[in-house]
This record gives sequence, structure tokens and C-alpha cells, in this order.
Amino acid sequence: MNILVINSGSSSLKYQLFKMPVKAPICSGLVERIGIEGSYIKHTVFSGAEKFVTEKTDFIADHADGLTQVLALLTEGEQAVITSPDDIAAVGHRVVHGGEHFSGPTLITEEVKKQIKKLFSLAPLHNPVNLKCIEVAEHTFPNAKQVAVFDTAFHQTIPQQAFRYAIPDQYYKEHGIRVYGFHGTSHKYVSEQAIKWLDKKDSKIITIHLGNGCSMTAVRDGRSIDTSMGFGPLSGLVMGTRSGDIDPSVIFHLIEHAGYSLDQLSTLFNKQSGLLGVGGSSDMRDIGKLAAEGKDGAILSLELYAYRIKKFIGAYAAILNGLDAIVFTAGVGENDKSMRAAVCKELNYLGIDMNKESNLDYSGGIADVSSADSKVKILVIPTNEEYEIAHQCFGLLA
Repeated sequence: MNILVINSGSSSLKYQLFKMPVKAPICSGLVERIGIEGSYIKHTVFSGAEKFVTEKTDFIADHADGLTQVLALLTEGEQAVITSPDDIAAVGHRVVHGGEHFSGPTLITEEVKKQIKKLFSLAPLHNPVNLKCIEVAEHTFPNAKQVAVFDTAFHQTIPQQAFRYAIPDQYYKEHGIRVYGFHGTSHKYVSEQAIKWLDKKDSKIITIHLGNGCSMTAVRDGRSIDTSMGFGPLSGLVMGTRSGDIDPSVIFHLIEHAGYSLDQLSTLFNKQSGLLGVGGSSDMRDIGKLAAEGKDGAILSLELYAYRIKKFIGAYAAILNGLDAIVFTAGVGENDKSMRAAVCKELNYLGIDMNKESNLDYSGGIADVSSADSKVKILVIPTNEEYEIAHQCFGLLA
């Protein structure tokens, strides 16, 4: 079964084509700067140990134009992987916000699209473009099943005492104010991989997704029971440009005493804070270089970043009442050896002890970087959100 996975952003579109149930993709690609000068497509076809890369720099007006060009790359030329759109059995769409309506992969109907539209206000940067790509894909692949996989779905198992805020009941019932959580597809995938690796279904695991956006999830027996992002993706850990947790009194203070508008505050906490605001760059690689040069802001930003993760490890170990493993994943989690070491430093009271050599030698795949004496396994597991979406679509349709 050929399943095309689409992961769309406000000005970008990632895709992978799988012949399920085979895990390795047939091809993958990235469409960047949609609607902006300098539009760019990188399309890669995999053939055994070889890969063939096509790059294009034609202007891409919108997501419909982008998907039209992707279809041409899939069907035309020497590296064509399908003969026509009818070869695609299903299109899996990453949709950021599913609210309380969706707890698993969902066949897209007119009613489902209405529900996604109702949630625009909860994910204004993502759900509108997610819906647009669904509508474009319906036209581009008219005979394919369209399936939505929601970032929030994995977290629908979080109990009420964890997802409710201590505000009057009417704000939950009338406005849906609660913890929803995000990065659910990634947390689900790596926690399942960890459970298989541990060979322990009754497990207590903390998954740590560290990229430009960062989040952590407490997973008991394969089910999310708490997560660091809340109503929106701003709360929790220090991120590339987001502040993470901050006292709401700061917002009141800036409005009352500094004349800030809501737009200014949104920009400040979402786009000007985090590693960028403290250390001078949103890219962890740049921060590492600046810290090595002795830049105080960069050094402090690394300390804040690691400290916040450690706080959540302690909190989640408490609510899990024990711990079998912690899992590092995503761009920073998989590639930044220094940050993994900083997070795991002085956690021996919780039974977390890293093998420094194993951590430094990590080069990919699933690996245990804990010491022989560590009671808790420290795992590095590369995330694979696109495959997880394809896997969920295949399970729904097969």
C-alpha cells in the first residue's frame, strides 16, 4: 500500500512516500519558502544503498502549487516512483491540534474538516495550513483515502488532574482551556521503540523531544500521563525562540508598567525568547560555539536549558513513582552529546548515571548510553514522525 505522508508548515511542506508496511521510504522531500522569494524543493529517491537528489528553485506560489510540483517529481522522469496519482492509496496528514475530538488516526470527512476548522483559534499558525493541504491533496489525489494524524492525540490519555488548570470550571467547558500537549506523534513513536527495546510493557518512561520546539512526556505502560506543553506549544521547556514556563505575573507587569500589547507579548515569548533571547541564537550549534568562546549569555542559556529538563525529569519520576528509562530524541536530543551529558549530570539519586564514552561514541540508531551501574536506562532513539503517521494510516486502513 503506497502511503504519502504530508507534514505541512505555514511556508513549508515535508513529505515521504512509503510502500507499507516497509519502514524505509521510497522517497522524501522538502518544499521551503512557499509564497516567498527563493522557493526551493529538494526531492530524494532511495534505491537500495543509492539515493538520487533533485533540486528546484522555481517560485512556489502556495501549497497547491507545491503539491502539484511534488506530484510531477513523483510521476515524471527517470526517477519516477509512481505512474499516476491513482497509485497512492492514502495520504496521511499531520494535523497539529485535534482538541478533545480526536484520540487516534481519523479518516477525513467533511465533518472532520469542520472540527479542524473549529480549532483554528487554538493553533492559528498550523491548523489552517493543515486543512488547506488536506483540501489540496483531495484534489491532487482524488482516489486516495485522506487520513489525519493529530499531534495532540497521544496525550488524550492524560488524566484530569494533569490536564486541568486550577481556574473556574466554565473556562474548560466553554472555552476548552486545558492541557493538550504536542509532539504526540514523536513521543508515541519513541516510547513504543523504547518499550520494545526494554522488552517491558509495564514500563515507566520519560521521553525528551529536543528540537527548535521542545517537550517531555511521562509515559506509563505506553500511555501519556503528563506532558510539558499545555494549552499551546509555549509552556514547559526552554526552546529555540520560546520562553517555556514563565510566571503569568510577568505578562501583567509588562502590560501595566511597560505598555506592551498582546501582539508584542506574543512575539516576545514565542519568537524572541529561549536560546535566542538569552544566548543570541536559536540554533543549539551556534550556542555551543558561542559558549566555547566564553560568551556569558550562551553559557547561561545552556544552563537554563538543561536545568529545566532536569526539573521535569524529577517531577515525572515522582508522578510515575519510578523510572525504567529516559529517552532523548529529535535534532538536539539525538545530536548534542554535551547537552545529553549536562541533563544527566548529578541525577544519580534517581538512579540515572551516564556512560560518558558511550554517549560520546553515539553515531545513530537506538543506543543505551547509561553506565553498567545505572538503575535507569538512558536511551537515544531517533524519532520518525513521518513513518509513525504512515504506520497509523496503514493500521487504520488495512
